[in-house]
Amino acid sequence: MAPQGMLGELEEIRGDLRRFLIARMGSEADADDLLSELWIKISSAAPGPVSNPRSYLFRTANNLVLDTIRSARRRERRESDWTADQVAGEIESTEVADRAGNAEQALIERDEVRHLTRAIEKIPKGAQRVLRMHKLEGLSHSEIAERLGISKSAVEKHMAVAMTHLRRLLES
Repeated sequence: MAPQGMLGELEEIRGDLRRFLIARMGSEADADDLLSELWIKISSAAPGPVSNPRSYLFRTANNLVLDTIRSARRRERRESDWTADQVAGEIESTEVADRAGNAEQALIERDEVRHLTRAIEKIPKGAQRVLRMHKLEGLSHSEIAERLGISKSAVEKHMAVAMTHLRRLLES
């Protein structure tokens, strides 16, 4: 099918694709972004025969979802590693300054930071993201809701989930 034919099919099933992407991404804004990416990908693809254009479009949309999720996971890992490195760096500088009198206290604090970092990594990803935005970036619940495209109530629920998990993990 020629690219214009594939674009025609895309426009024809746009509503179905959008619902599919919203269900996968959980956000209308993310779904619209991926729908735009899909349009760009299809419009720039080399023309060639496609036996089932609808299936091809849904498969391509699903691949975009998977790429987005993988990218988000890599970004979260990098941020987590960076945060752990920053905290470890601060503790190390504190240890150097207090080496003579507070070596034991610095080791305790370092252990507590590692324990907290591990606990944060174990909470659900959505709750983890909201917790980091609120506690580390200092964003309000309203700002987080706006940035993530969710309700303020959803942000509060994510925070409640995060705090419940952290309490349970830190008590053990």
